[in-house]
Amino acid sequence: MEKLPPPPPPPPIPRSRGLRQQPQQRQSLPPSLPPPLLAPLPRQSRAIPWLTSHDVKKGKSYEKLRIYLDKVIKQNQESELANQDPKLVVLPKSVGPFQEQNMQNHQHTRSEPGVKETTEGSGSGATRHDWVITIKDKLEQANRDDDMNSRSNVCIYKVPPHLLHGNDKKSYFPRTVSLGPYHHGREQTESMECHKWRALNMVLKRTNQGIEVFIDAMAELEKKARACYEGLIVLDSNAFTEMLVLDGCFVLELLQGVAEGFLKLGYDSYDPVFAVRGSMHSIQRDMIMLENQFPWFVLQRLLELQPGTHNQTGLVGLVVRFFIPLMPTAETLAETPPRGVSNGELHCLDVFHRSLLFPRSSGKANISRVADKHLQRVIPTVTELRDAGFKFKLNKTDRFWDIKFNNGYLEIPSLLIHDGTKSLFLNLIAFEQCHNDSSNDITSYIIFMDNLVDSPEDISYLHRRGIIEHSLGSNSEVADMFNQLCQEVVFDTKDIYLSQLLIEVHRCYKQHYSRKLTSLKTTLKHKYLDNPWAYLSFFAAVILLILTFSQSYFAAYDYYHPSS
Repeated sequence: MEKLPPPPPPPPIPRSRGLRQQPQQRQSLPPSLPPPLLAPLPRQSRAIPWLTSHDVKKGKSYEKLRIYLDKVIKQNQESELANQDPKLVVLPKSVGPFQEQNMQNHQHTRSEPGVKETTEGSGSGATRHDWVITIKDKLEQANRDDDMNSRSNVCIYKVPPHLLHGNDKKSYFPRTVSLGPYHHGREQTESMECHKWRALNMVLKRTNQGIEVFIDAMAELEKKARACYEGLIVLDSNAFTEMLVLDGCFVLELLQGVAEGFLKLGYDSYDPVFAVRGSMHSIQRDMIMLENQFPWFVLQRLLELQPGTHNQTGLVGLVVRFFIPLMPTAETLAETPPRGVSNGELHCLDVFHRSLLFPRSSGKANISRVADKHLQRVIPTVTELRDAGFKFKLNKTDRFWDIKFNNGYLEIPSLLIHDGTKSLFLNLIAFEQCHNDSSNDITSYIIFMDNLVDSPEDISYLHRRGIIEHSLGSNSEVADMFNQLCQEVVFDTKDIYLSQLLIEVHRCYKQHYSRKLTSLKTTLKHKYLDNPWAYLSFFAAVILLILTFSQSYFAAYDYYHPSS
């Protein structure tokens, strides 16, 4: 076997006794100098490990040489990485005198304010200074979001999540036509978009104006219109302006068509949308939903661009007349539109809300509405009131909220219930819950009716009295509707217009049972127990009755169970 040649002798290792005997004195660097830790630390040259003759015989010389070369390559890579990123500091395992001086300087720089330091545990090398800057950026973004989403001008709200829970979501979301950005582009309402373009085309033909006039007018109102909606609107400027023109002209065509006739506007009598039949009822139901509203000033501006049309007061009349089929009363409104409704309108739902309550809604509701669950049962049910001697009477008026109580008679106006009544009341209640400047009279009325109605028998009695008229399948459906309307609704019984009436009814109900019990005690005392002999006779009769009952019991027992 051929022997391997011996490896070359190792180079002489430099002596460092002088450094050990005379260590250099530590000198503190002035604070103005940059910390030396940012520069890569110098590395001392290392010699090849000594290979003994035993290693050569065992064939380990090349193996140790390979391990050493791999170690050198790894150290070179670390040195290159430190030179490329001066923020990255690679500390050696052993700390020498010069390295100890660098560590002291590094500790000195960490205590100085405004100096960057490496965040421990951060693999990306992020510094504390960068971290603070990131936090400030987030705070500035939150401040911009608050300015952008300021609720001072918001009047078109999204349905609160607590109201969606437990209720039918179809009552809040449009199924035929979408207005505004909340449900813009929904697949379910996509089929109505082509009819919106037809309406815009008809407006341009009838007014002999170019589309540029409408686009420029809506571009001026874009910022104000965006502020009416809750949250961030993802539509860009062009798409939002196009939506204002398209949806606004579509709404105005419907309002004017119902009031003046679609034939007069130029539509065919067999038109699938612009006709008083077909899908008009579902369109009216969608246009009264909370999330499907359109800014009032946009409709007013678009109406002004059409010469020969109605003014602002006329627009209120158009809206009230358009939603007459949804009115929850069988009586015809005395005034259309009611006087005083036209004052600071927000949208069609707001106008409809005011027309229902006029002249009731003269003040604002208390903003601090508190949910007090133990006050929800404010009055007894119809059955309980009838047992206490109360009488129910129809109040012939066109104001369904005008409830009166006098001398044991509860006078309630007629209420007309159809398939869209549930959606109507849910959206009216949601609007009162979201808009602080709105009254809560609709909520108060529904709470009152919810307390009265607890069973189909209550609905049947009110129907016989002419108070409730409905076109639903059964009385049970009407009772369930009332019991579901006020779930998770926030209210305060002291802040409703029926508060005094509720107190009076409750007081009379309690007085009735108290008076009935007192009358029974008085009659028994004065008629049957007016002297001591009457008391003795009463107790003797009671004892005799007990003995007679016992004798009968034991006689029957002996007959059926004779003794052996």
